[in-house]
Amino acid sequence: MNRKPHVAVVGATGAVGIEMVKTLEKRNFPVGKLTLLASARSAGKKLRFRGEEITVQVLTRNSFGGVEIALFSAGSSISKEFAPIAAKAGCVVIDNSSAFRMDDKVPLVIPEINAADVKLHQGIIANPNCTTAVALMALYPLHQAFFVKRIFASSYQAVSGTGAKAIEELKRQIEQSVNGKPITKEVYPHQIAFNVLPHVDSFLQDGYTKEEMKMQNEGRKIMHHPTFRASVTCVRVPVYRAHSVAVNAEFDKPVTVDLAREVLKKAPGLQVIDEPAKNEYPQPLNLAEQYDCAVGRLRADCALDNGLAFWVSGDQLLKGAALNAVQIGEELLKSV
Repeated sequence: MNRKPHVAVVGATGAVGIEMVKTLEKRNFPVGKLTLLASARSAGKKLRFRGEEITVQVLTRNSFGGVEIALFSAGSSISKEFAPIAAKAGCVVIDNSSAFRMDDKVPLVIPEINAADVKLHQGIIANPNCTTAVALMALYPLHQAFFVKRIFASSYQAVSGTGAKAIEELKRQIEQSVNGKPITKEVYPHQIAFNVLPHVDSFLQDGYTKEEMKMQNEGRKIMHHPTFRASVTCVRVPVYRAHSVAVNAEFDKPVTVDLAREVLKKAPGLQVIDEPAKNEYPQPLNLAEQYDCAVGRLRADCALDNGLAFWVSGDQLLKGAALNAVQIGEELLKSV
């Protein structure tokens, strides 16, 4: 791979794709050439990168000639079709969809946790689910110190996790509600403005949703912890950007708040904001557009042995998607 690789962004005009382009620029990723790819309806649009206007091209089977790294964020169906084509053309795909996350041949990577797994790729590397990524940024350092057995968690997920149309739906519904107009719904099955929906992704036969099971399944793979258990309720909330997760974790070793705080203070990519007497704790409003996640509300869990309760927030468009993908790209370049 070239030290200044030819990079492609697939799904470049979507919410995550736009953040990928911004993040490549902000982190001074050594892009030799940037190709922007999307569907036919987005072709011809222009995005700025390093002061230049780059025209979005239509994604085709022939789009990857000469491309060395491709950041995919166009949905599972597109990834399943085009990622193997890109990999066969000699490109390393970093895929943001769920298409390959549980494939045994595909590394699932959060660089602060399992960067070494990048070297195991066979042309495709998977980005984790955004809620899982935010939660594990705080949970994994604690696991290293105290060995986590299981967690109970509830998520508070921003509408931007669903995409640009969901952001517009929340804005529209707020205006409609404030002005006494009928509420119109397109993205979600119920009104999201001034409401919360305990429904993220599709329901499984056991009553959990696919999103809820990702925390356990992906967590096991990322942490190399096959016995990890997670009982999760995922909730969509009327927040534009940044997810939050309330976690109650049970560990194998004794844990105290003071010991946990010292561990978390040393964790990469994580801030500790935990001064409840001063009303200081992580808030999605403050974490939006920030690279780091933040953890707070640390307290001994009164219902679990060796338990700790905490609250973690992070920008899911960044650490849960675009930033994590670019960080994986940075890990790839370390071996060049």
